[in-house]
Amino acid sequence: MDSNFVDYVKIYCRSGKGGRGSTHLHREKFVAKGGPDGGDGGRGGHVILRANRNYWTLIHLKYQRHVFAGHGESGAGDRCTGKDGEDRVIEVPCGTVVYDADTGEFICDVMDDGQEVVLLKGGRGGQGNWHFRTATNQTPRFSQPGEPAIERAVILELKLLADVGLVGFPNAGKSTLLSVVSAAKPKIADYAFTTLVPNLGIVSYRDNRSFVMADIPGIIEGASEGKGLGLRFLRHIERNSVLLFMVPADAKDIHEEYRILLRELQNYNPELMDKQRLLAITKSDMLDEELIAEMRKDLPEIPVVFISSVIGTGIQELKDMVWKELNTEAPKAVTHRNLEIRKREVELDDEDADWDEFDDDDEFEQDYDELDWDDEA
Repeated sequence: MDSNFVDYVKIYCRSGKGGRGSTHLHREKFVAKGGPDGGDGGRGGHVILRANRNYWTLIHLKYQRHVFAGHGESGAGDRCTGKDGEDRVIEVPCGTVVYDADTGEFICDVMDDGQEVVLLKGGRGGQGNWHFRTATNQTPRFSQPGEPAIERAVILELKLLADVGLVGFPNAGKSTLLSVVSAAKPKIADYAFTTLVPNLGIVSYRDNRSFVMADIPGIIEGASEGKGLGLRFLRHIERNSVLLFMVPADAKDIHEEYRILLRELQNYNPELMDKQRLLAITKSDMLDEELIAEMRKDLPEIPVVFISSVIGTGIQELKDMVWKELNTEAPKAVTHRNLEIRKREVELDDEDADWDEFDDDDEFEQDYDELDWDDEA
């Protein structure tokens, strides 16, 4: 398997804690009882997720298991606010989805280049004693501590963004078609599971228009239960607008193969059934017109095209069908399902830690009975 293609990583993130407020009392020559002038603590750094179109996989995060933002600095006298903690930005490819590693809950996703999502907020800085002066307590000798940091283990999954997804059994001709209609160079051989990682190609169309085609590894019966390459790459067709099913002309039963592929997708995610579907009968150079006409009588009731990637038969007709489907209507979006926490090929060591998340309310309230009192001026 291509070690450069990584579409699943698990990382631990921690935002920065807020800086402590200052309990400073003003001291100046000829100024008696200058009063409190403690400044606020700085905000802790955020952990931010940013989509970057220059990234195609998550390999740059494969060995970066911990992402920690900077802590805010404490406030100082003369009402000086502490420096904010440094934010940490995680650059990911467009189409990356984030889940909670413990519960499988969907957190966010980034689709557009430059889109940013604050994954973990930094703790707010504590207020200095300047804010707590009153008529009855003119020299408060206490301040607020900053909010604590937030820690969380998250799973990043990449779902390729493409207009058309190729779906078929091994050796159905998916990689060959992609190599013919685009500049992509997927591995092609006469044995099953030649394609071990998804491949993307940009298909040129009329009038300088184009669309993106994705080739995923072959599906076999029982893939939704983990057979073959199992569920590992099925996620990459969830974001495709059109699903192009490919069945070779020499298949024993074309209709049955199509039903098996459809059933595996439905078992994986029923919402995939709402996507537009096309059927391409590959390797049709071995058929004559009479046989093609006979085969059309027993095919699924979806748009069908007979193609041969070797001699180019039906390729332009296929492009026309795809372009028509892409511009017919907006396909229904596939919603995010809770991630099933399961063992993957990428093994990461979990660290045992008790993480207490701070309740992020609109107002920062602190129980003064729990404050660390500081009597030093």
